[in-house]
Amino acid sequence: MLKYRLIFGTLMTVFFTAVVVLDGWLDGSLSLSAQDKAVQGTLFCILIVFLVAASQIELSKLIEKKNLRIFRPVVISASILLATSWYWPQIFEISLSAYVFFVLAFTLFALFFYQYFRYGVSAVVANCGANVFSIIYIGLLSSFAPALRIDFGLWPLLMFVFVVKAADIGAYTAGSLFGKHSFSPNISPKKTWEGMAGAVIAAVIVAVFFADCCIMSRALAVLFGICFAFIGQFGDLAESLIKRSAEQKDSAAPRGLAVPGFGGILDVIDSPLAAASFAYLFFAIIR
Repeated sequence: MLKYRLIFGTLMTVFFTAVVVLDGWLDGSLSLSAQDKAVQGTLFCILIVFLVAASQIELSKLIEKKNLRIFRPVVISASILLATSWYWPQIFEISLSAYVFFVLAFTLFALFFYQYFRYGVSAVVANCGANVFSIIYIGLLSSFAPALRIDFGLWPLLMFVFVVKAADIGAYTAGSLFGKHSFSPNISPKKTWEGMAGAVIAAVIVAVFFADCCIMSRALAVLFGICFAFIGQFGDLAESLIKRSAEQKDSAAPRGLAVPGFGGILDVIDSPLAAASFAYLFFAIIR
């Protein structure tokens, strides 16, 4: 397991970094010497669209284990529209808030129509509620990753993702080597306080490294690392709660898009998914 995590974790890190850096080079935000283009984050948003679609398929399979119906055409479309909320106002003359409200309103009507024509009056509230939950969880929360990229640039985005994933690695490594005291036995028995300490140490080290690239002071970086080590692990627990309810080990159901050593795509992005909105708030405050 550790071997696969190291191999595929490294490959995913290289791929993600390459996409973000190439994206910054294309729109001029990679360096101060190039002029920024009016539309930022196109390539990164394309990556987000893929991750959102794949994650929604995995989440729908988990939810359907509880005999609920997920309307995948509506859910995937709405989640993509929400995930790219910060991108479209760069192109069209529409405010961000108006865009989000209209997407949510039209999505609700689409869910009612889909429910009526496919399943009639059977479990209307339960089905529609599960669909709204999946759209908010994947679509709305993931929108803050492009928001970081567009509003603050690629370096804060890289810092956020690397800190949160470093916390994951630190938690897994320290927990595997020293873990004895579980802090969430009902949801994820393998998560320990020793692993949490490893998450904090790894997150702080990576945060301080990025701070030295003139993103923020070292003191703020330490605070950032500590906060997002905990927030990231909470995001992992949130997804574990869903999997525990569905009695699944990971989010990649049969014939799903599994990542060796990690599970499904949702297992890979669960920590930054939950932490992205807090990261946006953090950078907005210190800006």
